Amino acid sequence: MTREVVRAIVYLNLYVELFMNSSELRTVANCIRRRDVQAVFEAGAGHVGGEMSVIDLLTALYFKVMSVNPKNPSDPKRDRLVLSKGHTALALYIVLSEKGFIQKEEIKTFLQPYSRLNGHPNRKKVPGVETNTGPLGHGLPIAVGMAKAAQLNRENWRTFVITGDGEMQEGSNWEAIMAGAQFKLDNLTLIIDHNRLQQGARLADTIDITPLRPKFEAFGWNVQEINGHDMDQIVNALDKDKIVPAKPTCIVAHTNKGAGISFMSDDVTWHHRVPNAEQYKQAMDELKKAAE
Repeated sequence: MTREVVRAIVYLNLYVELFMNSSELRTVANCIRRRDVQAVFEAGAGHVGGEMSVIDLLTALYFKVMSVNPKNPSDPKRDRLVLSKGHTALALYIVLSEKGFIQKEEIKTFLQPYSRLNGHPNRKKVPGVETNTGPLGHGLPIAVGMAKAAQLNRENWRTFVITGDGEMQEGSNWEAIMAGAQFKLDNLTLIIDHNRLQQGARLADTIDITPLRPKFEAFGWNVQEINGHDMDQIVNALDKDKIVPAKPTCIVAHTNKGAGISFMSDDVTWHHRVPNAEQYKQAMDELKKAAE
């Protein structure tokens, strides 16, 4: 095929994805969940619980909302996604592979020697990764800088950032929240994967930052609260029509750690844990049944 034909096919696929309905998006998310569980089981490591809670959000962003092109990952007009909760990198890798940024077969190399699919994302190694994340509390400040750059250049692309609950205890995030409001960054959307758990404990038993909505509203943000596993609610909340001029947006996405798998759901022990053979079979059976 000629280069022009290949380019036309790529843009046709992108066009089709933008018109996916919620049922189709749920099917994609279920496929990503199954591949994630399999990769964690095969690698013998991973953050499967938090990955299950964030997958619906990532699916909606990459297959419905964001303007990105896997054939041109550095397009200056692209939307940006900062996965601040970088320990769930595997979920992002699988989404990127399904989108076409990397080969699907490469997921088999997750955490293997010399693999570029590390436990935390690396923008210099993996196409589609916007910034290195891992130290919690850094993603939102970086995203504020991205959004400010777009504002200064009068560009229309949007910046999205996903944080976890625990990292919202970091002071750096609240400095960024103040800055986002001060600079009137209505091109910035923060999504909090609000599964109420963090490493080793419940949010309520460490530093309880809830309720989140009134705090963000007091800081001058536009705030929405949604079910973070309901595709209709996710897509609706991320729509450009929900932007309030001169205000950054915070979406508090109520989710469950281990979502989609009965014995993992809302269980803090699945922050960093690998299913045994019996658990792996049960998880895959439940996800396959959910897809029927």
